[in-house]
Amino acid sequence: MTPVLQVQNLCKHFEMHHLGQRLMAFDGISFDLQAGEFLLLRGPNGVGKSTLLRTLYRSYLPRAGHIWYHTTEGRIDLARAADVDVALLRRREIGFVTQFLIARPRVAAEDIVAEPLRRAGVAAADALKEARRWLDEFGVKRDLWRAYPTTFSGGEQQKINLARALILPQRLLLLDEPTASLDVGARAALVRRLGDLKAQGVAMIGVFHHPGDVADLIDRDIELTTSEVSEDVAV
Repeated sequence: MTPVLQVQNLCKHFEMHHLGQRLMAFDGISFDLQAGEFLLLRGPNGVGKSTLLRTLYRSYLPRAGHIWYHTTEGRIDLARAADVDVALLRRREIGFVTQFLIARPRVAAEDIVAEPLRRAGVAAADALKEARRWLDEFGVKRDLWRAYPTTFSGGEQQKINLARALILPQRLLLLDEPTASLDVGARAALVRRLGDLKAQGVAMIGVFHHPGDVADLIDRDIELTTSEVSEDVAV
């Protein structure tokens, strides 16, 4: 089978100009990811796990290497793709879930969650109905559905973030500490949703504050260290 993602000798570092130093994030990372496969990134804080996810999402440009992504229309190197192509893939095929919600002022929570479906051509009423279903699934109180998330607590904002990011299945999903601010019920809802997406063939790479939550979903893991990267098969 053709992998969804092929990462080859990926390298990233940051130039600390005010210090005259170079900060290495990771070096020489290579792996393939198949449809329906769940890859966990492990390692201590500051080793570059989130940086790797953001590089794969093309928020950061790598210093070297390739990120071959097999789209529905052909192969593209995300390390060198034009910004317009990356933006289109983010809208159609590649999702990113972070613990931080950047909420727009004076936009209701239910409208924020429904937006990906509306953009995909789903009727507004149907999109809103589905958004409310997922808000309920993640434990957001009904009286908050029409409120502005800018007024919510961090945990409630994260639930909005998850509902929006996971309402429309993507081919590739990147997860950056999605459980960090969640209560037990919301974490359980997230794991159920990820299990459903995995069964549908969504390929996933994740960093988890509570990796035990997703233990049954993990196929492989990659351990990042300051000096090397090793890949292990999950038992």
